[in-house]
Amino acid sequence: MNAAKPQGTMLGHPKGLFLLFTTELWERFSYYAMRAILVLYLVDAVQSQGGHGLGWTQADALSLYGTFTGLVYLTPLIGGWLADTYLGQRRAIMIGGALMAAGQFILGTPHAWVPGMEVEVFYVGLGVLILGNGLFKPNISTMVGDLYEEGDHRRDGAFTIFYMGINVGAFLSGIIVGSVVAYYDGNFQAGFICAGIGMVLSLIIQFVYAQKLLGDIGRVPAAQLEKEKAAASGEVRKEPLTKIERDRIKVIMIMGLFTIIFWAGFEQAGGLMNIFTNDFTDRMIGGWEVPTTWFQSLNAMFIVIFAPVIASIWIRLGKNEPNSPVKFALGLVLLGIGFLFMIGAVLEMGGDASAKSSMWWLVGAYFFHTMGELCLSPIGLSMVTKLAPLRIASLMMGAWFLFIAAANKIGGIVGSLIGHGGGKEEQLANAMSIFAGIAITAAVSGIILYFMADKLVDWMHGAEDSTHHTEEQALEEEIAVTAEHEVIRR
Repeated sequence: MNAAKPQGTMLGHPKGLFLLFTTELWERFSYYAMRAILVLYLVDAVQSQGGHGLGWTQADALSLYGTFTGLVYLTPLIGGWLADTYLGQRRAIMIGGALMAAGQFILGTPHAWVPGMEVEVFYVGLGVLILGNGLFKPNISTMVGDLYEEGDHRRDGAFTIFYMGINVGAFLSGIIVGSVVAYYDGNFQAGFICAGIGMVLSLIIQFVYAQKLLGDIGRVPAAQLEKEKAAASGEVRKEPLTKIERDRIKVIMIMGLFTIIFWAGFEQAGGLMNIFTNDFTDRMIGGWEVPTTWFQSLNAMFIVIFAPVIASIWIRLGKNEPNSPVKFALGLVLLGIGFLFMIGAVLEMGGDASAKSSMWWLVGAYFFHTMGELCLSPIGLSMVTKLAPLRIASLMMGAWFLFIAAANKIGGIVGSLIGHGGGKEEQLANAMSIFAGIAITAAVSGIILYFMADKLVDWMHGAEDSTHHTEEQALEEEIAVTAEHEVIRR
């Protein structure tokens, strides 16, 4: 029996790409809609006090947020292994998507239905969501690559298109879920249900069109395919690591430590900065108040607008283009500059917790954080794929995800330093200390990495070298590298 092939093309790409684009758009909408309201839900007053939340302290909420986002990066390691070994990518995506939808709807359970068990139901929903994410997240991006034969020049453009789907979903999520919550008078359960509906749409699209547009891509576990390939070509003898390989692994490990610093600061967006937006920011435009969640869409909007700009700058620099460690260092410094805007927001309030800071401080912070991300994000996964020995590439990729998981947990711990209870003035003072601490740490780390850059490049043993036939080709490849990282990280 012949294997089923993907059917048709659109805009020069397999139609299956646009199926995966739409599937991922709604899945990312679902995830980011939930993330935008998670901390706000936790700190909102309980129903008996006129709220719709669980009444947690900000510190406890931010700590839980860090644990959640950390697990979001750990479970894909297991989900990827299950898909490769037993399930196949398509089945893993469907199971994972169903679990994520179930998790969202469990989170959306009205408190009146489960009196006295609100927290237990919340934990069940969050746990189911994490498990589903682990199965879904690592497999759909792999299927994008599988649509193309090795060496197909269209692959770079495919990841760029796919990446736009991610950011469109992320952009829409904050705006739509914020509007839904506001329409239902601050009922966060309505927001979680909205996120669940997004996930259901993703599942329906995948179920109806997958076989027609993807053929047999993702149906057979990768381990089975690898066995067949190995049997045809013969087993490759395992060899000890060479000095060059050891040096390159050292680079991955060192850069991994700096990536913890960056993402621990960056992920304050969904935690501490979300709370600061809600409690300490003047969000009024005339007589209308901008929903807190809308600010969560700024990062996605800035990425879509400025990713081609940053990529073009690197290309136009030509031989003067900074190497990867220097770009990484610049990303850290830009992150620090972003937190200077948050310091400005606190200073504007003059220590008066009843005052409100301008929302433009937040816009500036998110802008510089995104610029830092665009300097840094192409480096991580791309660097691992370039430097890791082929026979342990998956292991090193797993190690890289562990760095990101650690960053998210540390970010939650740092955010929780805002304090357990206490007055608004104390929380404001603590927020100032956190923003200043992150700004200094990021800037100093960037400077240290800058002076280490030449040594790290030496240890790469030429892996940085690349050639491009045309500026257009170079630009496409640069944007695609950014896209591929965002596909997996988000």
